[in-house]
Amino acid sequence: MECKVSWMGQDGMAFAVETGSGHLVAMDGAPKGGGRNLAPRPMEMVLLGMGGCTAYDVVMILKKSRQEIAGCSVTLKAERASEDPKVFTKIHFHFTMTGKNLNPATVERAINLSHDKYCSASIMIAKTAELTHSLDIVAG
Repeated sequence: MECKVSWMGQDGMAFAVETGSGHLVAMDGAPKGGGRNLAPRPMEMVLLGMGGCTAYDVVMILKKSRQEIAGCSVTLKAERASEDPKVFTKIHFHFTMTGKNLNPATVERAINLSHDKYCSASIMIAKTAELTHSLDIVAG
């Protein structure tokens, strides 16, 4: 896996990223750090990557478990250290799962498997952050 991060010029702190799979992403800094607030911050990208990683796992596990899943959303709320390096110290995942006759135990098992075995991002970030989760299941 690789990506190329390119600074977009001397008038700010924006970066263009080309992923190894050929996709483009923009990142920018906060105005107080010289950015223009034109795109997500790099640490927001880390958080959204972790959310995408675990959501992918959970949906895949539930499909393989023959659950009738119709929707999955994950809201992540993170706290960071106050001193540099400002690593994540706490992250709470709130899953909202929609489907027909979803088994709560099966959904919990899928979330735990993601956090403990499959989601590389969660497992890596758990080295510095306490990860917790909650779950709502909506019939649909």
